[in-house]
Amino acid sequence: MSDINIKELSKDLRSAIEDLKTNPDIEKIGIVTRIGDGIVWIYGLQNCGYNEMIDIETDSGIVPAFALNLQEGEIGAVLMGLDTKVKAGDRVKLTGKVMEVPVGPELIGRVVDPLGRPIDNKGPIKAKHSGLVENDAPGVLDRKSVSEPLMTGLVAIDSMVPIGRGQRELIIGDRQTGKTAIAIDTMINQHRQKTGVINIYVAIGQKMSKVARIVERLKRDGVMDQTIVVATSASDPASLQFLAPYSGAAMGEYFRDNGKHALITYDDLSKHAVAYRQMSLLLRRPPGREAYPGDVFYLHSRLLERSAKMSDAKGGGSLTALPIIETQAGDISAFIPTNVISITDGQIFMETNLFNQGIRPAVSVGLSVSRVGGAAQTKAVRSVAGSLRLDLAQFRELAAFAQFSSDLDTETKQKIERGQRLTELLKQPQYTPYSIWEQTVSLMAATNGAFDSVPVKNIKEAQAKLLHLMSTEHKKLTVEINKGAKPDEKTKETVMKVAKDVAEGFKEITNG
Repeated sequence: MSDINIKELSKDLRSAIEDLKTNPDIEKIGIVTRIGDGIVWIYGLQNCGYNEMIDIETDSGIVPAFALNLQEGEIGAVLMGLDTKVKAGDRVKLTGKVMEVPVGPELIGRVVDPLGRPIDNKGPIKAKHSGLVENDAPGVLDRKSVSEPLMTGLVAIDSMVPIGRGQRELIIGDRQTGKTAIAIDTMINQHRQKTGVINIYVAIGQKMSKVARIVERLKRDGVMDQTIVVATSASDPASLQFLAPYSGAAMGEYFRDNGKHALITYDDLSKHAVAYRQMSLLLRRPPGREAYPGDVFYLHSRLLERSAKMSDAKGGGSLTALPIIETQAGDISAFIPTNVISITDGQIFMETNLFNQGIRPAVSVGLSVSRVGGAAQTKAVRSVAGSLRLDLAQFRELAAFAQFSSDLDTETKQKIERGQRLTELLKQPQYTPYSIWEQTVSLMAATNGAFDSVPVKNIKEAQAKLLHLMSTEHKKLTVEINKGAKPDEKTKETVMKVAKDVAEGFKEITNG
């Protein structure tokens, strides 16, 4: 018994361990030797496996835990309940099971904890299936390249950093820059566009008041009818915060593996890494950079690899992930941000300065990227958004340069003015995702110069008028564009004519 000093243990505990040594079931039975901060150390259980569930028999009933440290002389396990009920000397039994959670359509519309237990006072969940919390990611042959678009409804994202079904797109930025808002708008858009995508929102260590607000908003928009919420608060044990994203992934995998499409939001993985660090340090694992354990990269890679677009032979379902990471003062070179950036297929960077200027969503054109890109973009949006990223990047550069010079040539002035109008056009209030035709028509008018004569302050007004005229006078055309195919020349001419008529109206107002 190398890891425990028997002399330091109490007389009762010493005799319990001596009895256990002679017990033929020592491979399946153990004794709690010490406990603290949600971690139990156990003597015995020689057949215990990594992540295996164990039952601790206390005076007030069974307390579940799972094994994380497998040492020669003792086992370190993480409690899934309060540690006040457990004491040294309690007997422990192996269950022979790894952790599972209920999965399936019965969970849709419910708010549950990471163990699948309801916390919304709507009664028990009678799920017919269960899924492994720690499941293997699909292999290369079971996957297919990402090719179907997953529209967020946000023009700035769908046009410049498009997301496809099965992709993992990181949302990163400082606190209070609208990261969660992007995920919520994407969930609302799935409902409004009737895509059939199931939403899973995983709150990791969030304030319960925030989760309640999100659930209330989703109910108001009718989005809860296709949503599962997995919630943990900051007051929950680190073990539950650690399990939350894996439980959400297991629920999403059920739909992915049954030929359906699911979207999962992890809000946020910074808090997840902190919960894991807390558990690891209490388990005496050696700390590394920023005190995180050495396997913290594996923590997130094994989670995010479960998101995939499945091959046709496997049903063609998908699980799309939107992990959220919170940075400190815009530092994306910190340990956890760089880890998750390297795991994901691109990132949407939220810039604090843009947010404070009133540009919302505050997407940074320069630092945001989609590594799947045009392959998953709707053809209609791609056909009109080609030069948008370049125009905006040039505008940001020229606008900074123009502050130092009053004498600008015509071409530079034109680029700055076009950039100002595009920036204004990409502003979008929360909870108002645009459909494919609304995005296509707006971008077509702006990138082809129809709105160049409209004063910057009237751009949103001109956009609203254009969309209204298109939906009332050219309804058939909008239905056609909404199918996602590249608009033909005749469609382009019609849109440009309406846009120019709208712009003329604002020119007259200005002149008047």
